[in-house]
Amino acid sequence: MANYPTPHIDAKPEDFGRVVLMPGDPLRSEFIAKTYLENPVLVNNVRGIQGYTGKWQGKTVSVMASGMGMPSISIYSYELFHFFDVDAIIRVGSAGGLQPQVHPEDIILGKCAFTNSSYIDPSQAGTATAPFCDDRLLQTAVSICQKEKVPFHVGNLVSTDWFYNEDPDANKKFAQMGNLAVEMEAAALYRNAMRAGKKALAICTVSDHVFTGESLPASRRQTGFGKMAEIALQTAENFLKEQE
Repeated sequence: MANYPTPHIDAKPEDFGRVVLMPGDPLRSEFIAKTYLENPVLVNNVRGIQGYTGKWQGKTVSVMASGMGMPSISIYSYELFHFFDVDAIIRVGSAGGLQPQVHPEDIILGKCAFTNSSYIDPSQAGTATAPFCDDRLLQTAVSICQKEKVPFHVGNLVSTDWFYNEDPDANKKFAQMGNLAVEMEAAALYRNAMRAGKKALAICTVSDHVFTGESLPASRRQTGFGKMAEIALQTAENFLKEQE
């Protein structure tokens, strides 16, 4: 019995590429698809979560939104991994800087994602209480950033369920643990990839700094997020070439 369409994705496995870029915002999904992909086709729009498939450098690649937060990305990534034959998901999103060496528009490549979310339950995730990315995807993204001379950092993210945290010291505690930036999705994505035997990487653009108040001006947001998308697409291209 087919497991598709699901309640959240009205498509067939062949509608998706083996690699999916996953921004949080559906409009950013549309922007990436229509800006970078050749002949993008809308393959999913259930609940306005836009998913597109097209060509990048001759390779079939998809981009689909995740919505905000770990419960949301956990649903979409689980279904893509288990029901739609997707091998790798690359999150492309924003993050708030936590360390002094991290600045707006820098790229963060999330090696590991600590979290305060109950979604990462040791009874389900085994010893992977702080799930981590796929090392090959990470090394590929590092090489691309170095080649493109893009300011980037490799290190740990913290994924939180709280955008408005009532603990005034929460971000300070996150920073004291050495986390580079805070966001809301990577840990759930990494956990799902590890459990499914698939691959994942979070590539984040620093949109603002939690402590200094620095933020990426509106005039530079499109450029900054566009560079992140290009890095992710080149990483996807390399992955697909290695699978041939």
